[in-house]
This record gives sequence, structure tokens and C-alpha cells, in this order.
Amino acid sequence: MKKLKYLLIFLLPGTVAISFLSKGIFSFAPVFIFFIIVPVLELVLPPDSSNLTEEERLSAERDPFYDWLIYLLVPIQYIFLFYFLATAIETEDQLTLVGRTISMGLMCGVIGINVGHELGHRLDRKEQFLGELLLLTSMDTHFLPYHNRGHHTNVGTPQDPATARRNEPLYLFWIRSHFGSYLQAWQIEIQRMKIMKVFAFSLKNRMVLYTILQTVLFVLIGVFIGKESILFFLFSAIIGILLLETVNYIEHYGLMREKRENGVYERVRRSHSWNSNHVLGRAILFELSRHSDHHYKADRPYQLLEHHDESPQMPSGYPGMMLLSLIPPAFFKVVNPLIEKN
Repeated sequence: MKKLKYLLIFLLPGTVAISFLSKGIFSFAPVFIFFIIVPVLELVLPPDSSNLTEEERLSAERDPFYDWLIYLLVPIQYIFLFYFLATAIETEDQLTLVGRTISMGLMCGVIGINVGHELGHRLDRKEQFLGELLLLTSMDTHFLPYHNRGHHTNVGTPQDPATARRNEPLYLFWIRSHFGSYLQAWQIEIQRMKIMKVFAFSLKNRMVLYTILQTVLFVLIGVFIGKESILFFLFSAIIGILLLETVNYIEHYGLMREKRENGVYERVRRSHSWNSNHVLGRAILFELSRHSDHHYKADRPYQLLEHHDESPQMPSGYPGMMLLSLIPPAFFKVVNPLIEKN
């Protein structure tokens, strides 16, 4: 029965469908559910730090349910995106249009980027391709080369754009992290081309290929749906990216690795990521909040991620901490003392 909790992800497309079929304040249904109801419930429901037993772990490792669940989200994401783009230009009520755009943005962040991230860590190339398809819907394809080869290597150091410095406001972090990771993705791929001894901007460079595919998607949207739809695609993708960067912010805020005398940083430990065992956020985000274990073994499937006592724990789940981060002084007041205890 433990695996059925992951079906909570369908609350997102379900409430987004309500948004698309409703008007006015009801078009904000996903925002109400995920950023009001869920944070309140996570303040009441006790966190669950238990791990799978050895028998449960072996069963979950073999069970195709976990893989097919996230595979199913790929066509769902594309269906919702194209329905949104096709109907957005016909929406006359501005409040409704804002609500629907934010709702699509939530899907771009939670499914497009988060599930794309999960699949992008898989060793199977077909699964990685599905992750790339999802990231394409959020204009964040550079995430994979940067995240896998940059972030996981440099996390907790000044070389990592996605590690938030202590007392760094979220809004400055958004800019530094997004554009810094984009530049690093190009640097990583160009360096890879040098190692392969091929032209730096060949089609083997994934950043070149991603740029071409993203441009093709823009053109297809403009030709078959309408030029105005490109703007709505941009808006929803930007919302998804801001959600990602806000999650990046809370995941590693203030947790820095020590630099040894020889100039080499200490190895990444489970104490270099913030964790949350709050059950709703864990299920909806496919255990993303067990982030320390993810950094310990990046290709470990979401259903096998574990809690470890050495990992610093957030006082609330991801949705609540994301809301708190929007008010930097309050976030610093809550989290900075916890860093000292780490």
C-alpha cells in the first residue's frame, strides 16, 4: 500500500483541469491546494522518518509500478501544455488567464522539471530521453548537463550556482542560479567535446541540440497554435523555472563544504542538503525532499531514497519552506539557527 501514496501526484493535473475548465478564482485551484492546504496539513501531520525494510526495498526495486507512474506523466504533461496554449488566446477574462497560466506553470515545475530530473538521472538512455522531453516543456533542458555533471560535483561550494549562500535573498539567488547554471551547462558540454576531439558546437554537444529543439518547439507552437501562444508558453515555463530555483534555494541554503589545506573540498556528505520527511511533500514530489540520499547516490530511484539522522531537517515540508523563503528576513530567522546546529 505504501506505493499508492505516489498517486497523489494526480492531484496536480486534476486541479489544473479544474483550473482550465473554470473561471475567476477557481482557476487558481492548484495554488490553493498546493500552497495553502498542503502546507497547513504538513504543519499538523507528523513527519515520517522510517525507511523501507530490506524486503520492501527489494520489492520496490523490482516493481514496475514506480517507473510506469512517471512514464505516464510525459504524455499528460504534453496534453495539458498544448490544451493550455490552444485555449489561452481565447480566454478574455484576465483573472482566469493568470490563474490558468500559473496552474500550467506548476505543472512545468513539478512534472516538467522535477520528474524530468528523476528520469534524467536514470542510466537507461530511453528514460533519459523521456526526461529531456519533459524538460523541453519547461525551457530548462540545460538542467541535465549542468545538474548531473556540475551541481552534483560542486554542491556546497562557491563554484555551484545552485547552492544558496547564507543570508542570500531568494530573489538574487533566482538570477545567479539560473543564468549561472546555464553558462556552466555550455562550459561542461564544450569541455566534453574537447575530450571527444570534435567541433565544440557539433550536434554531439547536447546544448547545441537542446537549443535547436527548443527553437523548433517555439516555431511549431507559433505556426500551428498561434504566435501569441509563444508568450503563454514563456510565462508558464518561467513560473516552472522559478519553482525549481526556489526548491534549489531551500535544498542547500547555507550548507557549505569545508576546503582542506590542499585546496580540495571535503567529499559531499548527507549533511550538505536540507531534508524534509513531511509525507505529503515527499509523495507529491517523488521523494525529492530526501535530498541528501539523492546526492549520496544520484541514480537511486525515488522510491528507494532513505532518511539518515545526519541530514539537517526542515521545520516544514517543501511547499511551506518555499513560501517562507519568499520573505527573506523570516526565512533567515528560522533557518540560520538551524545551520549552527548542523
